[in-house]
This record gives sequence, structure tokens and C-alpha cells, in this order.
Amino acid sequence: MIAVLQVASIVLVALGGTCVVLARDPVRLALVNGAFGLALVILFVILQAPDVALSVLVVNTVAYPLVLLVTVGVIEREEEEK
Repeated sequence: MIAVLQVASIVLVALGGTCVVLARDPVRLALVNGAFGLALVILFVILQAPDVALSVLVVNTVAYPLVLLVTVGVIEREEEEK
């Protein structure tokens, strides 16, 4: 049973990574990257690495999308002023 969960989560992470690479719009990239982070969290929990899962949860799902969206907003605001 554990092996099936591990394989399924690895496939989910592989698909999520592919989606992150193919995302071109910054807003879509932030959302897809957040989903990819959640897939990584699931993988690390299944692999019994809860400390790594918590780190990934904070960085990939909260911090990175927030910083990316704020940066995109600032750049768009500066472009409107020109």
C-alpha cells in the first residue's frame, strides 16, 4: 500500500513540475507553483520527512507565490506610470 502511495505521489510531483515549467503567465505560475508545493508536501509526508514537508509548505505554498505576485504588481504599476 505504501509503495502505491509513493509511486502516485511521485507521478503527481512529476506532472506538477512539468506544469510549472510550461506556465508562462506570472500569475498562473504562482498558482501552479503553489499546487506543486502541495504535491511535494504530500510526497514528503508519505516518505516520512515531516520537517522537510513543513519547510516546503511554508516556502513553496506561501512565501514564493506572495513574493512573486507582489513583484508582478510593482512592475505593472511602474509600467503604467511610464
